[in-house]
Amino acid sequence: MSHLVLTAECDPRTGVLGPSITSFTRSLLALGYCRLAVRQKRAIVTAFARWAVHRRLVVARIDEATLEAYLLRCRRRGILIGNRRCTLTAFLEHLRAEGITVRPSLVRDHFPAGMLQERYATYLRVERGLGEETVSTYCQLVHEFVHEHFAATTSLAPTSALDAQAVRDFFLERTRTLAATTAQSLATAFRSFLRFLFLRGDTTVDLARAIPTVRRWRQAKVHAYLRPEEVERLLDSCDRTTARGCRNHAILLLLARLGLRAREVAALEVGDIRWRSGEILVHGKGGVLARLPLLPDVGAALASYLRHGRPSSPCRRIFLRNLAPRIGLNADAVGIVVRRTLARAGLRPRHCGSHILRFSLATTMLRRGASMAEIAEVLRHRSPETTEIYAKVDFEALRAVALPWPSLGGAL
Repeated sequence: MSHLVLTAECDPRTGVLGPSITSFTRSLLALGYCRLAVRQKRAIVTAFARWAVHRRLVVARIDEATLEAYLLRCRRRGILIGNRRCTLTAFLEHLRAEGITVRPSLVRDHFPAGMLQERYATYLRVERGLGEETVSTYCQLVHEFVHEHFAATTSLAPTSALDAQAVRDFFLERTRTLAATTAQSLATAFRSFLRFLFLRGDTTVDLARAIPTVRRWRQAKVHAYLRPEEVERLLDSCDRTTARGCRNHAILLLLARLGLRAREVAALEVGDIRWRSGEILVHGKGGVLARLPLLPDVGAALASYLRHGRPSSPCRRIFLRNLAPRIGLNADAVGIVVRRTLARAGLRPRHCGSHILRFSLATTMLRRGASMAEIAEVLRHRSPETTEIYAKVDFEALRAVALPWPSLGGAL
């Protein structure tokens, strides 16, 4: 390791970037890259540093444009790009984290439409308490509407043509070819933005009422779920003798026993497991923290993974990638774990995402006599309407209230 981290620092041709190359090399080793990969990446950033010194570039001003200029030079000389872009981008982020280069400040949009959208995003974060993902989604959905009705103005006030009919026509035109779910999301975002304008005093009436209701039958479908024996079959399909299988088994247990969402599993950190009190601290929707019981089988699976399967990494997330870079999994990766394990277990439900285990837990609880209030408490639902979707899977209870089918002639 000493040879790996000292070579670049002792090279006078790398200039002031030599120590940064050394620290970058150490960070790669900490992230689990093999020595061969570290040598290759160190060679890439060393060549870049020598080029920067030769060009007498100001280190503090190195940015993405600098990287593009260097990669263009490589192409002209017939040098294969390969993973150079990815490596140099990571090196640039490392320089910014060390304060060697200046992170570019966000360019503010000083046009009325852009400024209004920024204020709307602030309103959603501060006054409505929405998460960043939801804020980003709402802003994207109303982006076209904002720029069409505010781009021609010189102030933050809407154009005079903005009235109930204009809002309705715009919405109906955009939703003509959209699916019901997408149209409903667009309607929700539009109502939120129009209510924001009304609260700001930009409109004299609440134009949110002009958005028509999107017809969508909430209880039209029965959600896919797994029977208890299928859930156990899914859990047993994990090869717990391997690090990957040990990790996947712990992930599936959290989803199946506690009903966690994929993003909640991905966000778990080592400090969120309270071993002495037997609790798990879950970061739920909207930044809400919940304490859930650490069930014996869940705790045993987590302890086994942390002791024998989790790779060494400075990352505090519990579930990490098995290959370098050894960083935390995201929600999409948790969904991939579920889909691959379902396929390995020979299970082919209609819905193969991670949420199927949440549906399965609620269905099993309902069939074993749990009340809707108890299910809502376990799944941490804010609204009782969210829990109502599970009522239609209790087929035995529904048979008791079903009317008999009439026979021919009207006689029963």
